[in-house]
Amino acid sequence: MNHDGSTLSRRTLLQSAVLAGGTCALGPVMNTAAAQENAAPALSMGNVILFQGDSITDAGRNKDAPDANNMGALGNGYAQMIASQLLGVHSGLKLQCYNRGISGNKVPDLDARWQADTVDLKPNVLSILIGVNDIWHKLSGKYDGTVADYEEGFAQLLAKTVPALPGVKLVICEPFVLRCGAVTDEWFPEFIERRAAARRVADLAGATWVPFQSMFDDAVNDETPPEYWAGDGVHPTMAGHALMAKTWLEVTGLG
Repeated sequence: MNHDGSTLSRRTLLQSAVLAGGTCALGPVMNTAAAQENAAPALSMGNVILFQGDSITDAGRNKDAPDANNMGALGNGYAQMIASQLLGVHSGLKLQCYNRGISGNKVPDLDARWQADTVDLKPNVLSILIGVNDIWHKLSGKYDGTVADYEEGFAQLLAKTVPALPGVKLVICEPFVLRCGAVTDEWFPEFIERRAAARRVADLAGATWVPFQSMFDDAVNDETPPEYWAGDGVHPTMAGHALMAKTWLEVTGLG
């Protein structure tokens, strides 16, 4: 995407306004107390837990079964593994767990379906993993969104989500790739910049940050190559999803 100086100036002003608007909506989200409170959301009776994202979250879920706590509707990945754990551990709370990840989604795609697939479900805990398609589709010539587009769009999404869902506990998952399969040197350093952008958006919102990239970086070694965790470098294997679920539960403190 090509921008002249005036467009960049407008983008900078718009992004600043979005972030400022999000801060106003969220209150003093940058203070330590708010961040700590969001770091360990407590579950209550009837709470709704929603997983949002792309194919990594989708994980082959049955989109014809939209009801809560349906194993097929939760997919075959980390979202289903987390939901199963939460339902087992908190059996008396009548939790409702949903998966609304859709394969191929980017931030603009989330935004287009956000009301029906997120706000209308009224989640108490909202977990979002988005970002890999925003660069992958760009590299394949199907999309021209920049790092700034990604950060601005993500910030806008959260800025309108918080006032629409008072008291929602946000969990932002770090976008990740492993250096194998489809992931080549062409992905870098831009993918690192996009991870940093996601972290800034999460910090602004006072969200719990789940460090999936550093988790996988630590898990790769001489005995366990990257393909063990994600065969194509993007989509986790069963082991990869299990590690994601374990880390998510540990970081959020909900397990």
